[in-house]
This record gives sequence, C-alpha cells and structure tokens, in this order.
Amino acid sequence: MKRLPLLLLSGLAVAVMAACGGKKPETTPQPQAANADSLAEAERLRADSIARAEREAREREEAERERQRRIADSLAALGKSTEAVRTLLATMIHFDYDKALIRGGDAAVLDQKVSILQANPALRIRISGHCDERGSDEYNLALGNRRATAAKQYLVSHGIDGGRIETVSYGEERPLAQGHDEEAWAQNRRDEVEILSGGENLKQP
Repeated sequence: MKRLPLLLLSGLAVAVMAACGGKKPETTPQPQAANADSLAEAERLRADSIARAEREAREREEAERERQRRIADSLAALGKSTEAVRTLLATMIHFDYDKALIRGGDAAVLDQKVSILQANPALRIRISGHCDERGSDEYNLALGNRRATAAKQYLVSHGIDGGRIETVSYGEERPLAQGHDEEAWAQNRRDEVEILSGGENLKQP
C-alpha cells in the first residue's frame, strides 16, 4: 500500500518540474505611440535649420553686394583721383616776353608737378616750349627750347630723374590764342606737359 503514494508523488514532481523548466510563450512587443513632444522638437529643429540657411544665404548676398559696391566706389574714386592728377600735371606755366625764366607763381605750379612725379615713379612726361608770333621761326624754336629746358631743370633740381622728362620746342607753331595783341601773346608764351607713359592709375601726392 505504501508504493502507490510514492508513485503519485513522483509523477507530481515530474509534472511540476516540466511546468517550471518549459519555455515561456513568445510575445510580440506592442509598438509604442510616437511621443508628441519629440515630434514637436524635431519640427522645431527642422524649421530652425531652414531659417538659419536662409539667413546665411541673405548674409552672403548682402556681403557680395557690399563687396561690389566697394569695388565700384574704389574705381570711381580712382578715376577721380587720376583725373585730378592729370589736371594738375597739365597746368601750364607762362613766361615774360622773350624770356625763359621761371616766374614765382609758376614755380608753385612746378612744385605740384614735382610732388606728382615723386608719387608716381613710373610716370614719364614731355615738356613742350611755345612762343608768341613775334620773332623769326628759328629764334622762336630756340626760345621755346630754352623755356622747356628751364622747366625740366627746375624739376631735376628738386629731385626728379632727368631721364623721365623729355623736352621739345614748337616755337610759334601751336598758338592757344589766335589774336595779335598782348593778351593773346601772353597766353601763347607757355610750357605744356603731356604724359608719355605711366599715367594709367595716377596717385595723388
């Protein structure tokens, strides 16, 4: 009679062990609903990125417009500067009748030319001497040469290399004023300056 309870107990133990050691049934995880705060944050970051890109594009465009404006202003200023220097350089000096001496007021004009030549070392010029209609052609050619040479010597004496300055005489051949009185003659007794080379971008002294 004792063997029957032992068999029942053994069978019960096996059943319990089988129940404990068996695999648990697999379950499929349920998808979690998207977090509303995460979506809002992602949308905000996306909007910020777009706004930043647009701002940077506008800044680049503005910087480019500013660069172009500065270039245009610089070129305009350079043009004005060059034209102003050309005007000063072209200022004529005048002489007394039958003379080739530099007058006081004309020395100041030549001083301006000295400054321009010093500021523009590549600049080369030609000085032409002119006379009024009185006197022979030969005499006036010689007088015009003395006048051009006088201006050149003044520039050289103030430190300008003589190799940068040519001289020529036109005598009475190229009058500015066509009259036959002292007013016209006074205008025609002159030295003129023209640029031979190096005058593309002149700097102001």
